[in-house]
This record gives sequence, C-alpha cells and structure tokens, in this order.
Amino acid sequence: MIARTRRTVIRRSAQLLALCLALVTVFAPPAHGAARAAAPDFNVIAFYNGTWDPAHISFVREANQWFPQIAAQNNFSYTATNDWSRLNTANLAQYQVVIFLDDLPPAAQRPAFEQYMRGGGAWLGFHVSAYTDNPGGWDWYHNQFLGSGAFQTNTWGPTTAVLRVENGSHPSTSRLPATFTSSVSEWYSWSRDLRTNPAIDVLASVDPSSFPLGTDPNQTWYGGYYPIIWTNTNYKMLYTNFGHNAMDYARDVPLSSTFASEVQNRFLIDGLRWLGGGGSTPPPTDPISPTAWYSLTSKVSGKCVDARAAGTANGTAIQQYTCNASFAQQYQFQPTSGGYLRVNNRNNSSRVLDVTNVSTADNAPIQLWTYSGGNNQQWQAVPEADGYYRLVNRHSGKCLDVPGGSTADSVQLVQYACNGTAAQSFRLVQR
Repeated sequence: MIARTRRTVIRRSAQLLALCLALVTVFAPPAHGAARAAAPDFNVIAFYNGTWDPAHISFVREANQWFPQIAAQNNFSYTATNDWSRLNTANLAQYQVVIFLDDLPPAAQRPAFEQYMRGGGAWLGFHVSAYTDNPGGWDWYHNQFLGSGAFQTNTWGPTTAVLRVENGSHPSTSRLPATFTSSVSEWYSWSRDLRTNPAIDVLASVDPSSFPLGTDPNQTWYGGYYPIIWTNTNYKMLYTNFGHNAMDYARDVPLSSTFASEVQNRFLIDGLRWLGGGGSTPPPTDPISPTAWYSLTSKVSGKCVDARAAGTANGTAIQQYTCNASFAQQYQFQPTSGGYLRVNNRNNSSRVLDVTNVSTADNAPIQLWTYSGGNNQQWQAVPEADGYYRLVNRHSGKCLDVPGGSTADSVQLVQYACNGTAAQSFRLVQR
C-alpha cells in the first residue's frame, strides 16, 4: 500500500512538473534574436470546382501545386478552396486577390464578388471562368466586367500558340518579349469584339504566325483577331484564356502543363504581384558591361559558344567547342530596348546571334547574321547563380540550348522552350 501511494505521488509530481514546463514554454518571451516569419505582402484565395472535364481538373491540380511555390518565392499567401460559400463579403475582406481557376461562382455568391470588385478588390481568371452561352444570366460579369459576351468558337485539339504582346508597358507584361510561345491550351473566341470596348486593354493576342491554329480541321482558326489576355481598366483584374491541358482522355493522363512556359509564367507572377499591390518583379541588376567581351561556357558541357571555323559570313553556325580563348568564342552584349541585347561576335561585331529563318520552333538552329534589329536577333540575359545566365530570345521566348545536353564538340546550338536545365545555362567570363 505504501509503495503504491509513493508511486502515485511520484507520478503526480512528474505530471505537475511537465505541466509547469509546458506553461513556461507557452508564455516565455521569444529568445533574443529569434527569427520571425515575415508577414505576407498580400493574400490570395483561389476558387475551383475540379469536377468537370479532366483537362480542367488536371490544370487545377497543377495550379494548386505551382501557386504555393510561387507564393513562397514572392512572399504572398495562397489559399485554394472548392467551397464557393467562402466567396462572401466577410471572408473576402481577408484577401487582396481572388482567382477563379475553372468556373464562375453560383448565383448566390455573385453579388458579394461584384461588391468586392467595385470596392477595389483584385481578380485573376483562367480559361473557362469566362465561358458562357448566356451572358445575360450575369450581365455585369460577362458583358461589362469581362466585356467578352458569349463563348463563340474554340480550337481543337489543344496546342501552343504564338502570342503577340500588345501592351508591353502594363506591369503584368513588362518582362515579356514582343512575341512568345504559350503553353498548350484550348483557345476560345467571343461574341463581342473587345477592341471596340474603351474600358478593355488587350494585353496579348494570337499572332498571325500561329495560323492555322488547331489540329481538327473543323475546329481550327485560319485567320482573324483573337485576344488571349486582357484587363478592364475600370477594375483591378486580369483574364487569360489559357488553363486547359492536353489529355489522354482514355487513360486520364495529362499530356501537357499550363506552367511549362517560363515566359508565360512571368506574366502570372508579375500579374499577381500587380494585383496584390506588390508591384511587378523588379528587373535584376545587370552586371554585364556593354563594351566588354565575354566567353560563354556551357554548364552542361564546359565548352564554349563558338562561331564554327572562326567564320564571319552570314549563316555561320553557332556551336559549342572546346574553349580556346579565340575571338570566335568572344561576344559583346549591347543593349537594344526593353532589357534585350544584341550579342556581337568579336571577329565581326556586325554579326550577331540569330535564330535561323526567324523561327519560333523548338530546335531552330542558331547562326551568325548581320544585325538588322530583328527580334530573333535580340536576347535577354536572365541571371541565375555563380555567374551563369540563360539567354531568352525576344521573338520566340525560347532559350539558347545545347541540344540533348550534348558534351561533344561542334554541336550546333539551338533555341528550345526554357526548362531550367544545365543545357540552357552559360557562364559569362570577361576577356
């Protein structure tokens, strides 16, 4: 009996000590110098249904993986929900940006959203969030706010498109090239001509080089004007027509990613920062001297960007070759406009890196050609780490690339969709 009583006292004493330690932990002041998490610059809430069309469901799934990563990198919070009842006045007061990923709200939530937008809220909508065959059912949203009216036609199957930036001064498009290749999507047209609406600012549209656009002859665009990204200047909003992945419907397997285009992603990141009040992403400080000469060493192969056989004629292939410090492997980066550069070869500084045949296609070869101001002859040097850069072409939005990540001499360089691999990283070393 005494032993049992003693064990009970010991146990209760231990419990009391644990409780005291817990209270000390809870109420103790933070340690001197302890780091505190920075408050987010703004808060984003994304609404979705995720129940209709596997292509839309696939987009929602990857959006809810991609946006949290971007939020962490850009110091905003991201909340995703399929509970549309949260689209109410009290809850919206916590958020600076609302996203519609794959639908528009049910009738009961529409007045709260309109009030939110009229009160200075911000919105980003994708693809099917503008779809309707009855714009009068929510006249303010379809006819005034979006300005697009009813869905009219679509392309099929899902494909990339070359998009032309129509307003490069908007914060969401200021880092985009004049034209760029989008990620894969199905594309919509509308019953209303947005160009006739003075409140609508079309930011990007289908470039004529995209036509024919589509793979089904009965659902292909062969010409015309098709806005893809726009804003209504009476509100803080952005709509973009992409958000539909290519799918193997039989196996429910996605065949593309909406976030595969690094250039298109710039629009999303800078657009969200503008909507949230954070401004656009500031351009990186450029340490490249416009008068110095540099060699470019491939991260994947350790070899240098080289004019084949030290050639200077138009059409000379740009290849990788064992570094040898010759003038054939030295380049000068001279600014043109909008953060872009011409890349001159030292053997003849009138010859520059040029995408053959003004192509926007993957694997288009790179050559030397006399500089004429073409967008296919201008590049943006995007800093990475440790002195490496990726070179993004102004015309195509694609990156200078060592095909297949080859390490062999004499492999001609190409342009390819930017993918962040070592085959697209080049170290600049001043000579």
